[in-house]
Amino acid sequence: MIKISALFWDVGGVLLTNAWDRTQRETVLAKFKLDEAEFQDRHEMVVSSFERGKITLDEYLDRTIFYRPRTFTKDEFCREMYSLSQPNADVLHLAKKLAKTGRYQMATINNESRELNHYRIQTFGLQEIFSLFVSSCFVGLRKPEGGIYRLALEITLNKPGECCFIDDRALNLESAARLGMHAIHMKNAAQLENELKKLGVNW
Repeated sequence: MIKISALFWDVGGVLLTNAWDRTQRETVLAKFKLDEAEFQDRHEMVVSSFERGKITLDEYLDRTIFYRPRTFTKDEFCREMYSLSQPNADVLHLAKKLAKTGRYQMATINNESRELNHYRIQTFGLQEIFSLFVSSCFVGLRKPEGGIYRLALEITLNKPGECCFIDDRALNLESAARLGMHAIHMKNAAQLENELKKLGVNW
């Protein structure tokens, strides 16, 4: 019988909307009438450093947006970036219920830049649900690299077969499954509940 002792969650696309994914970038670029192709070239050169916490949001914006004079300020641009983060209410509610049982270690494994990560943790009360944030900006590793999943297991002292990882992207789940973790490809809250129940997770 499966015994799950730890639940690892992606944040963007599972608990919340994505923070600065393609859709969010396109929305903000369109608002400020910026050239998407020009931005994308610069973004691709620095996004790994940005999400690994090697450069700050300020440095990222200097390299991708404010390398030339603009008619808007950095603060205005940042406000738009932050405003696109919204809760996935049903999934957040489920995570809160699971945390309250005290039966499962609750942690995240997510790719996110430091400033956006802090903002989302604080704004949506994620620290009330999770005891550990294995975020790319803190650990210098990104999904789907196997190292970030191994680190999460080592930090929490959990056996892979007793862990479940929840993500909305199949590629990110593959590395977790290779290590022996149970993997759930989340599509919606109802489907996630059913998949968790199949693993014996209850609340």
